[in-house]
Amino acid sequence: MADNDSSTAERGAWNSKLGFILAASGSAIGLGNIVFFASNAYQYGGGAFYLPYFIALFVMGIPVMITEFSLGTMTGKSFPLALQKLAGKKGEFVGWWSIASALTITMYYITILGWALSMLVGAFGSLLEPGATAPFEGMTEPTAGPSAVTWFFGMVATWWPMLAVVAIWGVTVLLLWRGTETIEKAVRIFVPMMWLFMIGLVINGLLQPGGVDGVLYLFTPNLDGIADVRVWQGAFAQMFFSLSLGLGTMTAYASYLPKDADNVNNSLLVSFLNCGFEYIAGVAIFALLFVYALNPAGTTLSLSFFAIPQGIAGFPFGVKFFGVFFFLLVVIAGLTSAVSLVEGMASPLIDKLGISRAKALSFVLVPGILGSLLFAVPSIIDTGLTGNGTLGLTLLDLVDNWAFRYSLLTVGLLECLLLGWVLGADKIRAAVNVHTKFKLGPWFDWLIKLVIPAILSFVIFFTLVDDFTSAGGKFAEEGGLYGSGYTMPGYEWLPVFIPIAWLTFTIVVAAVLTSRRTVDAAPHEADAVPDTLAV
Repeated sequence: MADNDSSTAERGAWNSKLGFILAASGSAIGLGNIVFFASNAYQYGGGAFYLPYFIALFVMGIPVMITEFSLGTMTGKSFPLALQKLAGKKGEFVGWWSIASALTITMYYITILGWALSMLVGAFGSLLEPGATAPFEGMTEPTAGPSAVTWFFGMVATWWPMLAVVAIWGVTVLLLWRGTETIEKAVRIFVPMMWLFMIGLVINGLLQPGGVDGVLYLFTPNLDGIADVRVWQGAFAQMFFSLSLGLGTMTAYASYLPKDADNVNNSLLVSFLNCGFEYIAGVAIFALLFVYALNPAGTTLSLSFFAIPQGIAGFPFGVKFFGVFFFLLVVIAGLTSAVSLVEGMASPLIDKLGISRAKALSFVLVPGILGSLLFAVPSIIDTGLTGNGTLGLTLLDLVDNWAFRYSLLTVGLLECLLLGWVLGADKIRAAVNVHTKFKLGPWFDWLIKLVIPAILSFVIFFTLVDDFTSAGGKFAEEGGLYGSGYTMPGYEWLPVFIPIAWLTFTIVVAAVLTSRRTVDAAPHEADAVPDTLAV
């Protein structure tokens, strides 16, 4: 069977709406929901973060998700090809640039999952026990009590995480091997497990002395904090990241839906499931932070790999059980997002090149594994840990800052401008309203055309100002390009090289794939685009 025929047959469709909702919510629910949301909330003053975040959900999150779902159902294509159908070649270029950035993000995301898998194995062994050591200053003597920080840096300074990275990639590809069929089977198990595990952590946290105080802090708004522009900036950025917008995953998943799918209802369900999980995770983690007086230091990595394991080590009973419990939750949540990220890349390759699913997955797998292994390189470049310690962790920090923080927001901005002004937001609204019980009004047009682009432009601008004026991170005192304040002998050039390399790689990939001729394939059931929407 020819490649283009097999790709059409293999593209598939969801067996049920439940399968789609679980898959889309599983994509949105990942490491960021469990730890990044709580870390942001802690950093921005607990309750002061919730009101802006809630506003961001309705002003930006749900409208953009409606748009991305509609791209998939109206065209029956993944992100780049959907944008091409509705906004021409310039739209396709934006889509491929998004996919190239998603590949970069997936590389280090799976490295983090490899570390989580290593911590899961460690939870069965010595992670939550005294005696940890690491080849860094101040960490070479065995600890008197459990030390998740020492154990983590001892682990990342070895080659073992590389095996875990390969294992995570292997599981991800297996879950994608038969497309929607295997994805749906996986999420029917994984997503309910995530909810059960997180509810278990909530119950445990609330039963501990001081746990309720953490929850009260989380839900008590601080009006002085709400007046801080950085709180609003953080809330709107977190919303975009949280819902997996700007990565192409939501459009790819929606392309397997029938043309008459209710995208408003689907968007509301996925958004509320995602944010509901985040709120529950916030309760669980804030209770833990207050019970054990832990400081997450404002970063995702420190919260998930340092603060929470340290709190679990102080439990009066079931330490190993809860340690395994937590890291199994992290790995499962990460896998549901990794599956969607890889599918978001494989699907457009099938659509564009007319190749089989197996070949498309191999095109993602080879550079993906190599990149993930690079982020896991254990070479120690800073024994004093004034920066990130290892070369791999330093690379991850720098690439994450540029690829993750900017690509999603930039794609969202360009997506809204293209669809709002080139295609016309009113045309999208008219197409959506045909198949939904919740009719969108003219307000939707202005959100897509003006309000959301203005918000994203504001966030991007002030994030750039931060990165070019604070050498070691968002709140560093010394000025300079992000990362230039780190200690990394022999690698001082990295802070300048990384953003240039990322931009060059993504632009070249997008240009090459946009210039390729699209292989004709038999039409998907949702492939016919209404005449009013065709470019």
